[in-house]
Amino acid sequence: MPYFQEFIMLTIVHLLAVMSPGPDFAIVLRQSISFGRKTAIITSLGIGSGISVHVLYTLLGVGLLISQSAYLMATAKILGAAYITYLGINLLRSKPNLDQSASIAVDNDPKQQKKAFMIGFMTNVLNPKATLFFLAIFTTIVSANTPLIVQSIYGLWIIISTAAWFCLVSFLFSQQRVRQKFLNHGHWFDRVMGIILLIFAVKLLIELI
Repeated sequence: MPYFQEFIMLTIVHLLAVMSPGPDFAIVLRQSISFGRKTAIITSLGIGSGISVHVLYTLLGVGLLISQSAYLMATAKILGAAYITYLGINLLRSKPNLDQSASIAVDNDPKQQKKAFMIGFMTNVLNPKATLFFLAIFTTIVSANTPLIVQSIYGLWIIISTAAWFCLVSFLFSQQRVRQKFLNHGHWFDRVMGIILLIFAVKLLIELI
């Protein structure tokens, strides 16, 4: 297969990137511990859907336009930092009232599941790091001569593997014994996740200076 080596290199780089700590990982970890497996998996699917947006505009060349425009890149970073800050502040305001029955109710609430999907989707879409990542791999690893249909297959693979990775994280951290240890001090866990998200937001803003 003429593009097999290219695909393997892209897969390795992507897996290393997606497994590194970031806002997506922090959100899935929090959803797994606080609300359970179903909510966390739906959040993971939201993240995968967010990846599809990055793949689409990268293939269309919009990603290159954004990266070359200081104004557009700064706008993307401000929007991303604002949303991550919003999530972080909400977590910092967590109260010590999340018991096991409450988390089960949330995990099975259709409205909360829709909210979980949107949290995953928006967290990923508004992450400017993803813009730069996709631009990097599709301009350095993927050859300009690679047909668009093959690049689209690469993009589809990245979407699926990203969602699969975070579903795996959801499964591991939503196990009963793991969750119970954290739920005993659930509000403190949420606050720590809030601080982590705020750190990511600050890093985005510092890059604007």
